[in-house]
Amino acid sequence: MSKNMTISKYISYLFLISICAAWAIPVIFGLTTSFRSQTEVINSGFRLLPLEWIMDNYRAILDNTSTAPIVRWLGNSLYIAILHTFFVVVVISLTGYGYSRMKFRGRDTMFFVLLGISFFPPVVNLIPSYKIIDALGWVNTSWAMIVPGLAGMGNIFLVRQFMLGIPHELDESARVDGAGDFRIYFSIILPLMKPVLIVCALFSFVGSWNDFLWPVIVYTDVDKMPITAGLLLLQDIYGNYRMIGQLMGSAMLAIIPTLLLFFFAQKYFIQSINLNSGIKG
Repeated sequence: MSKNMTISKYISYLFLISICAAWAIPVIFGLTTSFRSQTEVINSGFRLLPLEWIMDNYRAILDNTSTAPIVRWLGNSLYIAILHTFFVVVVISLTGYGYSRMKFRGRDTMFFVLLGISFFPPVVNLIPSYKIIDALGWVNTSWAMIVPGLAGMGNIFLVRQFMLGIPHELDESARVDGAGDFRIYFSIILPLMKPVLIVCALFSFVGSWNDFLWPVIVYTDVDKMPITAGLLLLQDIYGNYRMIGQLMGSAMLAIIPTLLLFFFAQKYFIQSINLNSGIKG
């Protein structure tokens, strides 16, 4: 039995290492390619490490502030992702409270109908969503990225399920003392929702930062683009084989914020995996 367990453990480790390598090697190769000269990119073929480390690609990227203002794009994405995440937390926490704690006719029916609709492929909503954004005059503005997706049913479902695990006796005690719904929400429910809100905030930030298809559709102004739409534009500027190093450097700059978010928030993310932590009956 002990020998079988040891073999299973080694197989599990080998599988995990293989998955890690399959994900990490392309990223490492992209990073090292951003430090190669154009001549080496063309002539050296596949080499994990460059023969000579140079910074010319990054200098060229940062010096190009007219056709490819990558610093501005990074700032646009950061502004959009932060505001989107903030409003997501506000909307889903209030919506989850309504679906879990308030009683009104058709509450559960409405929730499950919306949940069912959310299983439709997102691409189905592209044309109607663009028509709405265009009618509101939000094309080429940050609101076109911030507002859509605020009431994602996946996040609302997580918040609702989490709130259902909070004892209703807390609400009843507060109502006896004269508290209304908003007082119960702010003073009792919201502090207990920290784990699930952290999870939703992390997912929302990363999702907003990495969103590609929607910003390509709603942005045509180069200065107002987020980084993902900008990277598509860079394929036309740096996409020829002689400028692969600059294209890879731009991609590496684009992933820095999400990497920093992971390194600084991984403790909270891991603690938030158990969405029932901190709730005691």
